[in-house]
Amino acid sequence: MINTDYDFHKPLFTRAMLTGLFVGIIATLVCLFYDVIFRESTRFSLGPIINVSTIIFMVNLIFLVIGILYYAFLKAFKKGDLIFIIVFALLTLYFVWKGINVHRSDDQVLNSQFRELLLGMIIIMGVGAAFAIPYLFHSKKFEEHVL
Repeated sequence: MINTDYDFHKPLFTRAMLTGLFVGIIATLVCLFYDVIFRESTRFSLGPIINVSTIIFMVNLIFLVIGILYYAFLKAFKKGDLIFIIVFALLTLYFVWKGINVHRSDDQVLNSQFRELLLGMIIIMGVGAAFAIPYLFHSKKFEEHVL
């Protein structure tokens, strides 16, 4: 008879990477939902840069890299969690600041709408990276039931 009541912990790298991917999937779904609601409410028509394909592929790839970076922060610094949260909160603020100045179209209405869509995506991804990854990484229930 096989005993399945053992305490098995995945390696740190695997946990960090899988947590990043899981948060990436959640962030992708939230970004897609935000995109649909935003486009329906504003009739925003510019789509070549931010569309379903780029949201699905890029958000997940970005969060895969962020999960690996989270591992690197944990290994490189004694308080890697705290430093990671601070760095990614500052990166989010930086990208929001840069996103405010994005010029996508000569039409002011489309330009403003594009900025709103972009900033929403940046904030969703920033919150996921800075706060959801460290929180879920340390959650025993998340490790037990999801990873």
